[in-house]
Amino acid sequence: MKPTYSKWHSVALITVIYVLAGVAGVLLFKFANSLIPNPLIRLFLADILATIVVWAFGLLYENVSVYDPYWSVFPPVAFLIWAFYTNTWSLPVILLLIASWYWGWRLTRNWMITFKGIAHEDWRYTKYRSQHPLVFHLINLFGLNMMPTLVVFASMLPGLMLFKEQQLMMGIWSWVICIFGFVVCLASATIQLIADKQIHDFRAASPGKYCNVGLWKHGRHPNYFGEIQFWWGIWIMYAAFNGIDFFIGGPIAMSAMFLCISIPLMEKRQLANKPGYAEYRKQTRMLI
Repeated sequence: MKPTYSKWHSVALITVIYVLAGVAGVLLFKFANSLIPNPLIRLFLADILATIVVWAFGLLYENVSVYDPYWSVFPPVAFLIWAFYTNTWSLPVILLLIASWYWGWRLTRNWMITFKGIAHEDWRYTKYRSQHPLVFHLINLFGLNMMPTLVVFASMLPGLMLFKEQQLMMGIWSWVICIFGFVVCLASATIQLIADKQIHDFRAASPGKYCNVGLWKHGRHPNYFGEIQFWWGIWIMYAAFNGIDFFIGGPIAMSAMFLCISIPLMEKRQLANKPGYAEYRKQTRMLI
C-alpha cells in the first residue's frame, strides 16, 4: 500500500530525493576525475547516477512519477554547474543560461500545479504497470527513466558545446543566428506557459472535455510543440558557430520521442475518453 502524504509534504520529500540525487552526481563528477579524465563523460555518468537514485526512490514509493521533475531540473542546473566548472561566461553561455532557467522554471511550475502528491502516479506509468507486470521494472528503469535522461542529455550537448571561446571570433551573421536561437528558446517556453494557463483554466471550467481554446484551437499539442522547438532553439545557437554536424541528432531524437511516443499515447487516451476529440483531431493540426 502506497504511503499517503499531503501535497506539500510530498513536495518536500521529492526535494530531498533530488538533493540526494544531485549530491551523488556531484560526488561522482568530482572524485572520478582520475579514472575518467574527460569532464563531459563524467557529467554524463553523473546524470546517469542521479537518474538511478531517483529511480530507486520511485521503486521505494511505488511511483514512477518521482522521476517527472527530473526533466526540468537537470538541464538548467547542469548548464550552470558547467559554467562554473569551465569558468566560461561568454554571451552565448549567458543566453543559454537565461533560456534554460526560464524554460526549467516554466516546466517545474507546471509540475507543481499538476502534482497531486507522492501517492499519485501518472496514468501513463499506471498503464504500463498494469499491462506489462512481468517486465514492468525493466520498462520503468530503461524506458521511463533512462531513455528520457539519455534523450535530454543528447539534446543538451549542443548547449554544452557553446562553452568555448572560439565563437567570440565569429562574424556578425553567426551572432545574429545565435540570438535568433535564443529568441526561439524564449518563445518556446512562453508558448508552453500560455498553453499551460489556457488548459488549466479550461479544465477547471469544463471538466471532462478536450481543450480547444486559445493555442489549443490552432494545434492539438502546443505544449509539446514548444518543448520540441526549445531544443531546436538551443541547437540553432550552437549551429550558429559550428554549422551542421552530428550534434543535430539531439533535437532529432527529442522530436522523434514526442512524435512517435508521447503524442500517439496522448492521442489514444483522448480519443478513448473525450467525446468529440476525433472530429477535433481531423480539424486541428498536431503541432502548429
